[in-house]
Amino acid sequence: MIDISKFKPNTVYVTYIASTPEKVWEALTSPEFTKQYFIGLEIDVEPKTGGDFFLRRPDGTVHVSGKVLEWLPPKRFSTTCKTVGIPAFAEFPERITAYEIEQVGEAVRLTMTESHSWDVPDEVLASSRMGWPAILSNLKSVLETGKPMTIPMSPPPGAMEAIKKAVAEKPWLK
Repeated sequence: MIDISKFKPNTVYVTYIASTPEKVWEALTSPEFTKQYFIGLEIDVEPKTGGDFFLRRPDGTVHVSGKVLEWLPPKRFSTTCKTVGIPAFAEFPERITAYEIEQVGEAVRLTMTESHSWDVPDEVLASSRMGWPAILSNLKSVLETGKPMTIPMSPPPGAMEAIKKAVAEKPWLK
């Protein structure tokens, strides 16, 4: 496993969902749910700490791979993540994505945190910071209405250039 003390949160999103912790957990950890709200990707997870974690495209190829760091149903789920399905991202060090699920009155507070072990430039984080709100809003929509939204996704202006620059300079090695 990795030394999580070297990771700092770069992206944190909180959303409130009219649901139960168990349903939110199921939405985060079952392929039937994830393919509805997570830009077509299906989770493939070995349900235990230390287990394998993948997000697969509809054709079965791996888009993101990692290991389960925490598996505490229905409260906390965290993994390492490496985006191997996009060549520009494949060289980046792994990151940690964590979900915290808390009952708050009649709703659930879902907190998603993405942490990195290096000082990621804002221009590189721009894609995540644009994508996560759409993904989490779509998860909320699926749980509350049973229907996903159609949200067009594309990298923000300048993000791909910043990613290519970071890959060329490899600041995580410095």
